[in-house]
Amino acid sequence: MRPPFPFVCYATFMQPYVVLEKKVGETPLQCAEAWRATQSPALKDIPLAYAGRLDPMASGKLLILIGDECKRQTNYHSLNKAYDFSVLLGVASDTADVLGIVTATKPSNIPQSELRAVARDMVGDIELPYPHYSSKTVQGKPLHTWTLEGRLGEIIIPTKQSTIYNLSIQQLETMTTQDIYTKALLKIDSLPPVTDSRKSLGNDFRRVDVKASWETFLDTHPDTTWQIAHFHAIATSGTYMRTLAEVIANRLGTTGLAWSIHRTAIGQYRPLPFTLGYWSRRYQ
Repeated sequence: MRPPFPFVCYATFMQPYVVLEKKVGETPLQCAEAWRATQSPALKDIPLAYAGRLDPMASGKLLILIGDECKRQTNYHSLNKAYDFSVLLGVASDTADVLGIVTATKPSNIPQSELRAVARDMVGDIELPYPHYSSKTVQGKPLHTWTLEGRLGEIIIPTKQSTIYNLSIQQLETMTTQDIYTKALLKIDSLPPVTDSRKSLGNDFRRVDVKASWETFLDTHPDTTWQIAHFHAIATSGTYMRTLAEVIANRLGTTGLAWSIHRTAIGQYRPLPFTLGYWSRRYQ
């Protein structure tokens, strides 16, 4: 007897999850729906849910649950993550990444040996504040809403207890103000226009004001060279690389923001002594 639908559809229904590569500028929902559009029409009405979001300016592995697996989303909340991320030293923004209004600029000259020592000292348990522009709920309202309303003084910023299993400096490079400005605007413009006020984080991510602040950065430091430190990190679920970038810079006596964030692994990581360890399971 002929099956009621093609085998490819049956395989899609049986697949509990898929790991996608989210691009800079995409939201997790946009990434999931773009994948759905490439699949069999039978997937049209099947629920999809992401297990562990990524910021719009971040890229990398995104775990998408399919169908009935969405009902078991809590089973995926404690997965460890690995990231390659970069810190632009001497520059701060109110979102702790490129998609924010630049709030401080002062060129740094930090030797790689200091970066290596700070990274080594940060391995272990650490308590990190949630970013002001995040979806963490306080008194029933996301932190980013409190921020946009100018009411952060009315609440206590929550913190997250994390464990950093591995943090290592991979490379230290320099970049001119002009190159940083050009690349920052490319990242900002990678976001499609947002017309839904519930999702815009303040009128299309405040894009006009954000770009204006980067233009001021360019005008203020036309002939300056900046340091960008590239790190690799393995950490427990819910560890914001944006916050980690700020903390690293602060411990170095300067400011910083997450210039880039790329998630490289999702799974169950088993730490060993001397910052060694292995992945007992990785979602591919």
